[in-house]
Amino acid sequence: MRYYVILRYIGLVLLLNALFMMVSSGISLIYSDTAFLPLLYSAFVTALFGVFPIIFIPKFQDITNKEGVFIVVSSWLLSCLVGTIPYLLWSGIFDITNAWFESVSGYTTTGSTILIDIESLPMGLLFWRASTHWIGGIGIIIFVLSVLPFLGAVESILYRSEVSSMVRENFHYRARKAVQIIAGVYFLLTALETTALIIAGMNVFDAVTHSFATIATGGFSPKNASIAYYDNVAVEIIIMVFMVLSGIHFALLFNTFTGKFKYFWKSSVVRYYLAALLIGILMSSINIYSQSATDYPNSVRSAAFNIISVGTSTGFANANTAIWPGLSQLLLLFFALQCACAGSTSGGIKVDRVVILWKTFLKYFKKMMHPNAVIAVRVDKEAISEDLANRSVLYVAIYIFFVFISTMLLCIFNVNLLEAFSGTVAAMGNVGPGLGEVGSIGNYANLPIIAKWILSLMMLLGRLEIFAFLIIFTRSQWSKQITY
Repeated sequence: MRYYVILRYIGLVLLLNALFMMVSSGISLIYSDTAFLPLLYSAFVTALFGVFPIIFIPKFQDITNKEGVFIVVSSWLLSCLVGTIPYLLWSGIFDITNAWFESVSGYTTTGSTILIDIESLPMGLLFWRASTHWIGGIGIIIFVLSVLPFLGAVESILYRSEVSSMVRENFHYRARKAVQIIAGVYFLLTALETTALIIAGMNVFDAVTHSFATIATGGFSPKNASIAYYDNVAVEIIIMVFMVLSGIHFALLFNTFTGKFKYFWKSSVVRYYLAALLIGILMSSINIYSQSATDYPNSVRSAAFNIISVGTSTGFANANTAIWPGLSQLLLLFFALQCACAGSTSGGIKVDRVVILWKTFLKYFKKMMHPNAVIAVRVDKEAISEDLANRSVLYVAIYIFFVFISTMLLCIFNVNLLEAFSGTVAAMGNVGPGLGEVGSIGNYANLPIIAKWILSLMMLLGRLEIFAFLIIFTRSQWSKQITY
């Protein structure tokens, strides 16, 4: 494996991070806050490390699949690492553990935070915090590819390495076209939501940072009370609409925007995704209304916003879900495990795999009754390969296994079972808030140091969909060709 090739492309990723650090320092300068020099120094150091490989390592016409996977995983890890620099230089409550946790949570669009008083951060640092969401939302490599000229075979391999096979199955475009579609939809949704939020009464800074967090399905808000701070129904409706859109496969959104509506409604995955959210909202609103003093309109408002927020792995909140009745909290856990569609910015197991899991169960149930029958797993009336069905079922099983292992480890280190399980589910699903002390109006500040490192690992595992992350730490695979 050619490590110098990997370094060259990681350099491009570091330059992207340096650019956003520089923009954040400009925001800091405008507001005359204390983060200007930390962000400026961070941009300089990151750019320095990024530019050297580009200067001294020549361009290459192609790379191997193995190198592509290492570029992707290394880019995520190093982005999270350099993302800690602004926090550490600013200091405050940020030691290495808290800075790493906040950085990983930002890039992986998890939205969990160790901050008790978010509003005490300077504006430049808040913008950097939101920027880590936006960089990680469509994938760091996809973001880089979207602003670079065509790279030929290199672009194709990096695209395949960044995007999971579940997404590629539904993206019937060549790599360059797929990257353009993903980036185009991503930028368009961000611009539309920012405009809508400004019209609804938000100031420009809050509109931009909340749009970054919404479209990336991240959930970092510059306000301690998250969306509840605004107490604005129009703002909540706008954010709900864009959370739902951001949880849909971007190729379907592209087809819809270009007038091909039939593909949207033909998708059984999208139909299930929307139906699950509606049923969850209905059940939760009735449950909250029947077991609390809240009137029904406010029960619907609270249930709709928080079910959609968790069900798209965004993590915003307009209510304290820690005091919700048991059924509603159980629904939150279900949606935190499932989340939204493949090909979106959402995390979790993905709706697509849940649909395939269910159809695979039906297939084997029918085979029990008709052993000689030839039955295919079909999605949208098209048979999917047995390999894809098996990989989907395996992924769900391994995902649940890691949730169990992480929960067990957290309990060993004296984390309460509720916080351990819900925090792990929220970390693996890149959702953000769990239940109890790590709930919608809580934070992860009081967790033991080792717990924060474990949850950071779970965030990365969930964002990189487990296999790619594990491969890079399997030395026996370094000399082999990687296909996953």
